[in-house]
Amino acid sequence: MLLRGPLKGILRGRSAPPDKEAAPPVQAARSPSPRRGSGAEAPPVTRASRGLEEFFSFIRGQSGLTILELGGATQQNVSFITNLGHRLYSEDFRQILDEAFGEDRADQSNPGRIEYFLRQALDYPEEHFDGVLVWDVLEYLEPALLTAVVDRLRKIVRPKSCLLAFFHSDDKLEEVPIYTFRIQQVNTLHLSQFGTRRPAQLFNNRGLERLFGKFDSVKFFLTRERLREIIVRA
Repeated sequence: MLLRGPLKGILRGRSAPPDKEAAPPVQAARSPSPRRGSGAEAPPVTRASRGLEEFFSFIRGQSGLTILELGGATQQNVSFITNLGHRLYSEDFRQILDEAFGEDRADQSNPGRIEYFLRQALDYPEEHFDGVLVWDVLEYLEPALLTAVVDRLRKIVRPKSCLLAFFHSDDKLEEVPIYTFRIQQVNTLHLSQFGTRRPAQLFNNRGLERLFGKFDSVKFFLTRERLREIIVRA
């Protein structure tokens, strides 16, 4: 995602260098666009999030941290993070995934295409981030690509950093809602659904522990929307 105007640099687009920063944003970036999928939009939901609360408890009392968000830029999240005194970089992971692989999921096992995707979505120096808001984007990745993405995330976060990710708890779903996550408070999220999408794979707790086995720890929170929130510590 290439961000223009005052957001370019704080919310990193693919052509902006990781260390280039700009003044705090004054206008909203382009919201994540709906992806292919079916189903009518559900009414927005505002709910408590223990995972988000845990994430912010990690950075409480600190300033000048560097946070990465993988759900695409929203003005609400930009303002919330920067008002806490932190830098926010944003990637529209689903959009980059569709641009890199299109409809062909078999391509997600192609080493050359995987490396191209990583350059587009996660081209950052090692130990660059203090936290990552992963949201639900990992559910759309086939095993080879997912392994490569998790390995890259582990490299670009600092020791003792924190990742927040969401996974659907029903591992028999054929399609899952596509959400935009907007931060209301340190323990409250606003979820807007725009259609559904077929997940590449769904996980139980043991599968998630294996997925993040190279990290220091994984902590689970189950929500009433059948979303499993997890906090991963590097």
